[in-house]
Amino acid sequence: MRDPMSLSNAPKDQADGLRRLFATARVRVVPVVSNPHVVGSGALLEGLCAAFGELGLHTLVVDAGEQAVAASELAAVDLAACVEPLSARVSFLAARGLPMRYVNANGSAAQFLEAVTDAAPFADVVLLHASAAELSRVLVSREVRPVLLADTDVQSVTHAYAGMKWLTQRAGLMVYSLLLACSPQLRLAERIAQQLSSCGDGFLGAVLREWSCLDPKQPVSAPLSPELRHMARELLLASVPGAALDSAAEAMPLRPRPMWQPPATRAQVSSH
Repeated sequence: MRDPMSLSNAPKDQADGLRRLFATARVRVVPVVSNPHVVGSGALLEGLCAAFGELGLHTLVVDAGEQAVAASELAAVDLAACVEPLSARVSFLAARGLPMRYVNANGSAAQFLEAVTDAAPFADVVLLHASAAELSRVLVSREVRPVLLADTDVQSVTHAYAGMKWLTQRAGLMVYSLLLACSPQLRLAERIAQQLSSCGDGFLGAVLREWSCLDPKQPVSAPLSPELRHMARELLLASVPGAALDSAAEAMPLRPRPMWQPPATRAQVSSH
């Protein structure tokens, strides 16, 4: 029989457990691979912010994507002054081109995250939206799970896979999540997720851990899907707070890794 005291002290749900975790933890970084072929990418970022907000967390959206607003010149002298409050749970930093200002002699921009967290000490989560190339320079030696964005357009799916390939080979990141801009009822969504999962595993050795859909056309007030809420919790748990910040000055991106090859079959072995 369970101890009644242990039942009274147990978290009421997973959200409550995460709130307790964040009471003493440092900021979590959630990287999102920008995809210019996804029309509703802004709605996808808002959905993630809403999911984090339901957990009582404040999210700083750092938008350094290809189509983002260019960083203010003021950012060079006072980054904190460039952080804009959007709501009680969300702040925003226009950062296109900003990570490259922090590149050191080794080609690493790891110090950018340190500057961002210093500029927004109130943030529990930093949602970093940037290209795979920039993320590979910023996420040096970090334990994170990048989020791939896509929709039903073939170009968007190809771009998402290219982002996975780049981060796998350049940053050594092997586990991913996928957020699709389409209706959850669309059967094509599952086929897209299966295709990315199969290609990632077969050609890169990478894993697509989970995926979710968010319809950009749905009202802002619409409830979030259980799949998106689950993804948000998993992304937070996959991010190790404060990792690599202390050694950011000496960090450098990994060199390109050789393409992962599947194990040789018995027939292939016997032919050599």
